[in-house]
Amino acid sequence: MSPPEPARRGRGARLPLLLPGMLALLAALWGGLLRLGWELPAPPTPVAAFHGPLMVAGFLGTVIGMERAVALGRAWAYLAPLTSGLGALALLAGSPAGSGPLLTTAGSLALVLVFAAVLRRQTASFTVVMALGAVAWLGGQVLWLAGWPPFRVALWWAAFLVLTIAGERLELSRVVQVPAAARAAFLGAVVLLLAGLALTAADFDAGVRTVGAALLALSLWLVRHDIARRTVRQHGLTRFIAVCLLSGYAWLGAGGLLALVYGGVAAGGPYDAMLHALFLGFVFAMIFGHAPIILPAVLGITVGFRRAFYAHLVLLHATLALRVAGDLLGWTPGRRWGGVLNVAALLLFAASTVASALSARHPPSARP
Repeated sequence: MSPPEPARRGRGARLPLLLPGMLALLAALWGGLLRLGWELPAPPTPVAAFHGPLMVAGFLGTVIGMERAVALGRAWAYLAPLTSGLGALALLAGSPAGSGPLLTTAGSLALVLVFAAVLRRQTASFTVVMALGAVAWLGGQVLWLAGWPPFRVALWWAAFLVLTIAGERLELSRVVQVPAAARAAFLGAVVLLLAGLALTAADFDAGVRTVGAALLALSLWLVRHDIARRTVRQHGLTRFIAVCLLSGYAWLGAGGLLALVYGGVAAGGPYDAMLHALFLGFVFAMIFGHAPIILPAVLGITVGFRRAFYAHLVLLHATLALRVAGDLLGWTPGRRWGGVLNVAALLLFAASTVASALSARHPPSARP
């Protein structure tokens, strides 16, 4: 389906808004490798310290903000990706006077305002859930500004992504006519997630375990009720998207289970395993699956499906399993090599997507 006319306008101006997010992703990956202990040239900016904010606010916040702005079709809505992207650049520049955190927080506030406009147009359970995701991002940003360490803010940022994705999948669940009791269970898991986030302020360990229970419940719900269970039997891009979704839900459940078991850990192997199960296994599986749909709508770039797309998906899951095993077993080489191969999977995804777009733009001449 083609995007509406307002969404088609101004496509040429959107790529510059996304470039800071792409730079934030590359810097976050570099910082992640430094955190794993790889001896790499250290840039002047402490990208290792800003690994989480660059990934969540700088990259994912910018991309989601752009997607929502295009869907809303209002010029002011582009303040969300603009400010979060500028915040990422400020972090990379050393964040003079704290401008990086302030700008990324402004981006989260702008996204909340975008969803307020969305709710005025259509108040439904799925739009409310996605709006709550934006509120969770804003809450995490405010807590970060207030001086909370990143390990205490990470679950707020994770809730932003989980609720955004889960809300989108809830919308599509209407196709399979999910029973009212199942919808109530979904909303109950969302309420439990929000309660767990609030509880982290008073009892961090109990709050993390509560969030873990909610994430596990959401993963089981999505596996049971998402339309991907049906579309995985089809072929081509449709099947690839379904495989991405279902494999991502497995990592969502793994992250929830780890949070439930280990509770409020602040560092070390279990902490690394829990966060990367969510941010890499779950979130990037969703990105891999949706990129061939989102890029045409946002940038007007055709991304034709290739069976080679399964290579970066399999590489992501295999190397993340190696990393998590290294985390939980105290096996440093497994953790470090898993991490560097995680980066390879993301770079392979980018290269494969660009190659597909270029191929679609310049198809080979037809043979006589």
